[in-house]
Amino acid sequence: MPLERKKIITEIVQPSGRDKVYEHIRNELKDGRQVYVICPRIDEQDEEERQKRILKSVKEEAERLANIIFPDYVVDILHSKMKKQEKEEVMQDFLDKKSDILVATSVVEVGVNVPNATVIIIEHADRFGLAQLHQLRGRVGRSHYQSHCFLFTESTGESTARRLEALVKAKNGFELAELDMNERGIGTLFDGKQ
Repeated sequence: MPLERKKIITEIVQPSGRDKVYEHIRNELKDGRQVYVICPRIDEQDEEERQKRILKSVKEEAERLANIIFPDYVVDILHSKMKKQEKEEVMQDFLDKKSDILVATSVVEVGVNVPNATVIIIEHADRFGLAQLHQLRGRVGRSHYQSHCFLFTESTGESTARRLEALVKAKNGFELAELDMNERGIGTLFDGKQ
């Protein structure tokens, strides 16, 4: 953990709270900070997938944010289907503050250090595992600035609420792993429950 790091404020956000979060982001951007937006998909869904459940994609969300929500800021994208050189250029541009908002898949989960990034939104947070959410949250709070992690979910299930609350309450990865173990069980070696 960076030495001056403050605890990352983590909040679960239902659809009705989206505008309030966007206002918070506007203030951070005005102060010169940067933002990650994590989406579970790269491309838009086909019609069959759409009917099952609408999941935000990097490309669609980046376009929406750039054209409608934050038109005065530079929005870039990053995902695993990009060539290595392309990914490195996008991350360097973000590090050099040439872009303000980086919309990405979980490809930024590890090894990314942008001290100026103070906000991360995780769209459809209920679609990610707790360890992955913990890793993604760690992309912010890399300096002395107060950072925020907003877990956007449309799920109202009790199990989802318990899992996301565990992330909000956990002080570190070990505590989170223990909470996850208690929630899902420890599994077994010789049958199908791993």
